[in-house]
Amino acid sequence: MIIQPANRTNSVNEYYFSRKLQEIDEMNRQGEKVINLGIGSPDMAPAADVVDALVHGAQNPDNHAYQSYKGLRDMRMAFADWYRKYYQVELDADHEIQPLTGSKEGILLLSLAFLNKGDKVLVPDPGYPTYSSATLLTEAEVVPFDLKEENGWMPDFDALEKSDLSGVKMMWVNYPNMPTGARANLQLYRKLVDFGLKHRILICNDNPYSFILNEEHLSILSVDRAKECCIELNSLSKAHNMAGWRIGMIAGAADVIANVLKVKSNMDSGMFKPLQLAAVKALAQPASWYITLNKEYQERKKLAGDIFDMLEVSYDKSSGGMFLWGKVSDTWKNGEELSDFILKRARVFITPGFIFGSNGDRYIRISLCAKQPVLREAAGRIKKSLGIGGLCHGSWC
Repeated sequence: MIIQPANRTNSVNEYYFSRKLQEIDEMNRQGEKVINLGIGSPDMAPAADVVDALVHGAQNPDNHAYQSYKGLRDMRMAFADWYRKYYQVELDADHEIQPLTGSKEGILLLSLAFLNKGDKVLVPDPGYPTYSSATLLTEAEVVPFDLKEENGWMPDFDALEKSDLSGVKMMWVNYPNMPTGARANLQLYRKLVDFGLKHRILICNDNPYSFILNEEHLSILSVDRAKECCIELNSLSKAHNMAGWRIGMIAGAADVIANVLKVKSNMDSGMFKPLQLAAVKALAQPASWYITLNKEYQERKKLAGDIFDMLEVSYDKSSGGMFLWGKVSDTWKNGEELSDFILKRARVFITPGFIFGSNGDRYIRISLCAKQPVLREAAGRIKKSLGIGGLCHGSWC
């Protein structure tokens, strides 16, 4: 190229799944037909009336113009009603909610709105890689904090208090946790609010999995004084099977939302109106929608557990979210070795835990976004591949 990339691009690499999908695509082109149990992209359809709202909205010739950066008030009101009904949180639809092009956008918008070069951000290990990449793209500093199985994948607040918190401006948390599936409780959220208030840190709660295999829907914003130091991201991607639609939101104090809008309004031109009309329908789904959805995920989780049992991987049967997270046996050097072995031998891709941080090194993760017959086929391939000829590994001989 005739010019050099910005220095900030040197701090991030191509997303792991982007690279791995290229490898899988090449295997597929060679006729190997890989089963991908990696990325958590819901494979089920949205509710029928949601799709109808999109279609009818798109057929109206008046709905194709630029839209307000703040989104339709009807959609913001729908988000507010949803939070009141399921999270017992009151939100001002005019000042405390900002629609997003998926909640992933919100991670970068928040970082751009509040981080200066040299600021520090507490990022969970293991955790969603975008927390780190967004931090680095703003030239801020990632400060990992440990999540460990022995602590239930919860922050160790004693260790945090003993650490150097000078310059820390933000902290990312996420429950039901991705990738571990650990669930939050009100005690955790109260501790996070107290921690944020004490140290003047913005607690950023990423909450897209709260309806998946998780009967207690919790928001950090339900805790007293939370809006003074917390924001929350949410999304229609997971609980409404609308990942590709890219509809999310950020909720918090009016001054935080105003600064996010300041950045966002310079980066896009509003969300397509029919998408917003469909979002209103999605947010109005009855409780039975989530019950039916979770019955399917529960069956898939059992099948994923069968795969882990076959691989001698230990896991928590009570976890939430749309993944199953497990620790590999001592037969394997780490989760990546087992993942690569299964991909090459059985043509099944299971995500290695190291991509979520060093504390995930001995773990693997199965996505529940695969239909039951696909999970059964994956289990059959793995079973068939174990101990064949001279290709066995460790105890699989």
